Amino acid sequence: MADRISDEVLDHFMAKNPYAHVGGDAGYPDNCGLGRPVKVLRAVLSIQHEEGMTQQDVRNLVYPHFVAAIPEGWMCKDEDFLVNPTGRFVVGGPVGDSGMTGRKIMVDTYGGHVPHGGGAFSGKDPSKVDRSAAYMARYIAKNVVHAGLATECLVQMSYAIGVPTPLTFSINTLGTGVVHNECIEKYVEENVDLSISGICDHLSLFKQIYGPTSCYGHFGRNPGESFSWERLDLSLDMARVFGLRCKECV
Repeated sequence: MADRISDEVLDHFMAKNPYAHVGGDAGYPDNCGLGRPVKVLRAVLSIQHEEGMTQQDVRNLVYPHFVAAIPEGWMCKDEDFLVNPTGRFVVGGPVGDSGMTGRKIMVDTYGGHVPHGGGAFSGKDPSKVDRSAAYMARYIAKNVVHAGLATECLVQMSYAIGVPTPLTFSINTLGTGVVHNECIEKYVEENVDLSISGICDHLSLFKQIYGPTSCYGHFGRNPGESFSWERLDLSLDMARVFGLRCKECV
């Protein structure tokens, strides 16, 4: 669907401004991301534009092309249709985004076992959500399992450029949970700041030593004092709140 939207929008902008990002959050009948989507819940479009155009100008131009690219009745609420959330986007393409292309993300993460948004870690400081949110997702999932709330845990978060807090956040224990997924989600949202700055503070990401991440992956090990996302400090409180005994306490 994102490809169809990109084609529809870029067909009308390609001549002068060939650079765009399209992201979306689709609704599914079972709320688990399985089966066929039935609606667009949120949409984020970043479109390079000419000097002098306002954010509203770009939004007005893009809107009809977006609607034309999706099935009738699928359009999200107006407040969930985000166009250039950072505002001005005149400089784009290789001029605006040059640097490292990034290492193979599946090698650095879970070897394809876990779905991934696709953004590489290498070449990015912790303020980039590709890196920081992936680390926070690892931290949350590991603590949920260690607290005894589940034996498997999939954490989903999505962000928009220029919006500090996640557009979506969900926990899926894949049928292994001893409490409802919604209860774990509520606990995390009340106890962990999922904004980019909050993640960086909670995991001390600007104080980490990232050299060891250059080989053998980013997850599942604790080289020295680094890799704060492998900590289990949250699991003790999780176990207390949900009345369970943490593995460490058994």
